[in-house]
Amino acid sequence: MKTWTPSPIAPPCEESQTAARARQARLTKPAGSLGRLEDLACRFAGFQRRERPQPPQAAITVFAADHGVTAEGVSAYPSTVTAEMVKNFVAGGAAICVLARAEQARLEVVDVGVDADLSALPIVHAKVRRGSGNLRREAAMTPAECAAALAVGQAAARRAVEAGATLLIAGEMGIGNTTPSAALLCALTGALPEVAVGRGTGVDDSTLAHKRRVVADALARFGQRRQPRPLDVLAELGGLEIAAMAGFYLEGAASGVPLLVDGFIATAAALAAVAIDAAVAPWLLASHRSDEAGHGTALWALGLDPLVGLGLRLGEGTGAAVCLPLIRLALTLHDQMATFDEAGVSGRDA
Repeated sequence: MKTWTPSPIAPPCEESQTAARARQARLTKPAGSLGRLEDLACRFAGFQRRERPQPPQAAITVFAADHGVTAEGVSAYPSTVTAEMVKNFVAGGAAICVLARAEQARLEVVDVGVDADLSALPIVHAKVRRGSGNLRREAAMTPAECAAALAVGQAAARRAVEAGATLLIAGEMGIGNTTPSAALLCALTGALPEVAVGRGTGVDDSTLAHKRRVVADALARFGQRRQPRPLDVLAELGGLEIAAMAGFYLEGAASGVPLLVDGFIATAAALAAVAIDAAVAPWLLASHRSDEAGHGTALWALGLDPLVGLGLRLGEGTGAAVCLPLIRLALTLHDQMATFDEAGVSGRDA
């Protein structure tokens, strides 16, 4: 079983961001008139260490795993759907497959903990165990298993960067994974289950109330630990694919590549990554605000302002992939618009 070794993380380049802001001030438009597109361009200047950043080449990695907590009846779908959806990814029929093709983004699917034999599929086989433990009654993972899952994500980020990726997206597939995500949100931020726990795959009111009790019970079970380390929180209350996503974010930031964060589960993984190493935070961009309860709280805890709010709650990395054209256009505007001097247009102070 591989283990995770953290890599040092350097911050984005402030000088390049400053130069990009100066360029924005010279472009033929009123200052600030392109709104958050201007901020995006300047952020990417810092990421790429150049005044005029180029549209990124995105890589999407979908981590798949099952969750023992589904035995508590917290999802509207059976856990067998996880393996079935992985097969759908391979066939190219899932939403993230369609978006990756449209954006010409590299797409990789990683089995980090699916409770099925998927060895015949052309995916990355990195199974740590067949599904996590039932976090209501036991640790989701042992410390060694959590470290192994972090290492799976670390290796995936390295593969993507070595293949030429300049922007990373982590997606997930795992029936029941909004429950550990909510538990992590509560443990890492102090949020209450009533705020953090949502309907996930669309559970009814009685199941929602039950799901909140499950999370409360998991927190009570774990709450006996004093001053737990972030890695302990992740092992006790997380999931295999969530830990892999956290490792993916940690290594992406260490590689100097920006991380476009998807929805609720992805943001819970980002919370865990930042708790492990706060230096990840400047490399995070929030793509969208999910309709899943708790996502807004998780974004607030990370200090992230999402680019769009489209009512999405699918996961898989879809919300992040939808934002790729927006990023590309922001950087193209920054690069190709004329300055006042180039266009012979009088500036504001002329």
